[in-house]
Amino acid sequence: MTHVFHRTTNSRLPTAVDGDGCYLIDNQGRRYLDASGGAAVSCLGHSNADVIRAIQDQAQRLSFAHTGFFTTEAMESLADRLVDTARAIPGSRLDKVYFVSGGSEAVEAALKMARQYFLEIGQPDRRRIVARRQSYHGNTIGALSAGGNQWRRAQFKPILIDVAHVSPCYPYRDRHDGETDEAYGQRLADELADTLERLGPETVMAFVAEPVVGATAGAVPAVPGYLAKVRQVCDRHGVLLIFDEVMCGMGRTGTVNACEQDGVAPDMLTVAKGLGAGYQPIGALLVADHVYEAFRQGTGFFQHGHTYMGHAIACAASLAVQQVIERDRLLDNVKAQGAALRRALESRFANHHHVGDIRGRGLFLGLELVADRSTKEPFDPRHKLHAKVKTAGMDHGLICYPMGGTIDGARGDHVLIAPPFIIDGSHVTEIVEKLGDSIDAAVAAVAAQQS
Repeated sequence: MTHVFHRTTNSRLPTAVDGDGCYLIDNQGRRYLDASGGAAVSCLGHSNADVIRAIQDQAQRLSFAHTGFFTTEAMESLADRLVDTARAIPGSRLDKVYFVSGGSEAVEAALKMARQYFLEIGQPDRRRIVARRQSYHGNTIGALSAGGNQWRRAQFKPILIDVAHVSPCYPYRDRHDGETDEAYGQRLADELADTLERLGPETVMAFVAEPVVGATAGAVPAVPGYLAKVRQVCDRHGVLLIFDEVMCGMGRTGTVNACEQDGVAPDMLTVAKGLGAGYQPIGALLVADHVYEAFRQGTGFFQHGHTYMGHAIACAASLAVQQVIERDRLLDNVKAQGAALRRALESRFANHHHVGDIRGRGLFLGLELVADRSTKEPFDPRHKLHAKVKTAGMDHGLICYPMGGTIDGARGDHVLIAPPFIIDGSHVTEIVEKLGDSIDAAVAAVAAQQS
């Protein structure tokens, strides 16, 4: 019997007791290749000696100092590093970092900061948020409201704040036949502009988007030029642009910040997951200089905060994570092994009747599963194919991240693959073999239900 209130009440989970690079090990000695880094978290794998040493060193000197009273060397050094790497984003003005304990907190802070920013500059009517359908921004009330994941939102809808949602950038499903990337991106940007006009642009404070959509749709990158058009729409109407890189950022797509590859800088940028690689809970909100200056020249105080924000051990661990990534040139490996993994996936599933699309960037890849490849018809949601893939994966010693509701919150299934940055060719082979076996087993289980 367990006294833990687990995520689900009707399943028995294996007990993880050890980590070994790309693998997790349970109390029965079974090894699981962590091909999703948990939820795209464990970018350095498990039991990295350098990060553990940094945690130990920081704990021996100072574990916690409340940010209402002190700053710390660890927090200042990590902020310096994040601002420095953000300079690689073309046009970036990101110059300050607000630390929190995770992704949902980072998004919540961004939304509240956007609201107070407009109060600071004398535009109190700006209160509305616009985001996209089939997105995910976190589980706190504000973040869940911004997100467009209908399955996660449904039962909490009566207590969510009102957010307008526009179409996602989802070319596999939504781009018209014969429509170019340029035309598709323009159509979506026009929809955003029309939505702002309908709401009254003077009432809108922020547009929130993932540069590469994560868990809800399965590693869907923006088409070339789309985010630049979004930036133009936001600028034209004085709306803040918030990029949520909680899942896709911190090197996951091959650059420290995913939006670097799109050549577009936001006014605020949220990061987490790969920031601390799972060694400590941490998230951060990077803020452009003009936003910070509004606070500095105004009230001088952001009406927000959490007890453990800027936690010294979490910052020290995260700094060590980022230093290891740079020292070992792991972003080069993300690009190389990401390309190898994609080629291997495309080879294995090139003619697979139930894999409709393979997409993503770097080591952030998704496979959309379909009942019929030629028509893109999804599986009946009642079969919960994604859950069967997860179970089959565990049975085969593979941790992957399948989800349902890919298309509209109810229909569609996909599998997200986001392995540690340290993988090599042998891991690529193992991932593809085990994933293929797992998908085939799950499809077979659905077929058995139908017969």
